[in-house]
Amino acid sequence: MCIRDSLTTHQPSTRSLGILARGLLARSESPSNPHLHALVFAADRLDHVAEEIEPALARGEVVVCDRYVMSSWVYQALNCDAAWVEAINSRAPWPDATFVLTVGAAEASRRVHARTPEHEREIFETEAIQRQVEAGYEAAVSRGLPGVQAIDGTQSIDDVTAALVQACIEIGL
Repeated sequence: MCIRDSLTTHQPSTRSLGILARGLLARSESPSNPHLHALVFAADRLDHVAEEIEPALARGEVVVCDRYVMSSWVYQALNCDAAWVEAINSRAPWPDATFVLTVGAAEASRRVHARTPEHEREIFETEAIQRQVEAGYEAAVSRGLPGVQAIDGTQSIDDVTAALVQACIEIGL
């Protein structure tokens, strides 16, 4: 078994644009213009790629990022033209692998309610929106894009982890 250094990260990032993007997710600070929201997320992504992800890849590290381009395709396309959302994110390099953990909208809402008090929930954390998000991810996965794979996220944590590890082994990570 080959052990490689890795960077674990997430989007929105912890950089200044990512902090701005995270702030826009708060219900009280949601922008009236969803295009602004999409642009901030895309700008954060490009900054994050340039300043953290690409340097890690250049060092030979494996990068594991919680949310990336496909998340914008799904979430920002709820309120913006999907082709435009894809266009503003097109400068971000496509990942070697994208794992979509499939969890139905009802289960996603149950999990959010269990971990987050009502006043701290973000703008997308309602069951109605999660139904749209679920459909968006199903559509994105069905496009057959390189490296995209759905994994049943309703399994136990151990089973989801095993499925992810197996998928990584199969692609040579």
